[in-house]
Amino acid sequence: MNTAIWLAFALGLALAATRLAGAPALTELEIREAYHDSYRYEKAQAYDDARKALLPVLSAYPQGYTANLRLGWLYYLSGNYATAKTYYQTAIRVAPASLEAKLGYLLPVLAQERFEEAETVARQITRVDPSNYYGNLRLAFALRHQKKFDLAEEILNRMLALYPTDVAFLTELGLVKLGQAKPEVARRIFADILTLDPENVTAKEQLSARP
Repeated sequence: MNTAIWLAFALGLALAATRLAGAPALTELEIREAYHDSYRYEKAQAYDDARKALLPVLSAYPQGYTANLRLGWLYYLSGNYATAKTYYQTAIRVAPASLEAKLGYLLPVLAQERFEEAETVARQITRVDPSNYYGNLRLAFALRHQKKFDLAEEILNRMLALYPTDVAFLTELGLVKLGQAKPEVARRIFADILTLDPENVTAKEQLSARP
């Protein structure tokens, strides 16, 4: 989606949302500038300023999908996972069919190590889109942390059939094999990962930890 279309979409979502009583409506230019400032601050890792740049939009359109989605992301980047979840939840309520909002919501949920909840949300995503990249990756991650290794392996093998050299899926598979007490299989996987990604930290750590 090019910038002009995306901005028009963002504006449309904002204007379609319920506006706070008494709050002034914003012009398209004001909304565009608020988002541009927010992205500029994010690039500089000034996350507090990035959030503040969007406050006029949120004040005018508290149920705006795009503003809530973005604030969820910015609070996640800041490590404020509880608040991030609140904004993502608002975005999900506004657009219940949105997969991107659910994928975003998974980030703070996983950061809080709420793996059962993460599994539930990830399965909502994969039921709609069975081959969703991040939905399946985060589902496998949540399953592995619940020690549901066989279920995680099934997902990883299915996705690796689609992405045979994907380092993220291979890394998860290597960790699953360790959980299944198959260290030699895991070692071969981590060795393959280093062929694809010579600086991969997880593969280096796992191979150095084992003779």
